[in-house]
Amino acid sequence: MDEAQSRRIAGLLGPTMIVMIVSEFPLVQPRLYDAQIPPVVYLSGVLMFVAGLAIVRTHNRWRGNWTVLVTLAGWFALALGVVRMFAASAYQHSAATIGNPIFMAVESVLLVFGFVMTFKAYVRRDAPGAPKRGIPDNTARYTDK
Repeated sequence: MDEAQSRRIAGLLGPTMIVMIVSEFPLVQPRLYDAQIPPVVYLSGVLMFVAGLAIVRTHNRWRGNWTVLVTLAGWFALALGVVRMFAASAYQHSAATIGNPIFMAVESVLLVFGFVMTFKAYVRRDAPGAPKRGIPDNTARYTDK
């Protein structure tokens, strides 16, 4: 498994995490979890479980670099999906009553993970001295005379 695969997964996972977390943030939607019903929590758990399992099956890399964030996000989604599926009512109740500082702290850490993965996935990886992507070497140089 190479870094290119990590970048492909991070390119999908990072922006998805950013959008999901920002849309759930208490300052954006303060009453989001107040009216959720257990079947919706269960369904979101199924989706998180499948996504987490797919990530873990394709990227279970425990290295000391940024790629471990992809693996951690997969395991986190897998575990949270299981909790949401087997304890949908309890999860809905705790999500609606948890203190905002705790929720915001966890969401902030996950948001940083999302930004790091997005940056690592989309930053240009040209070697020094290599031609820039999209610009052929043999392009004629035009000058005004």
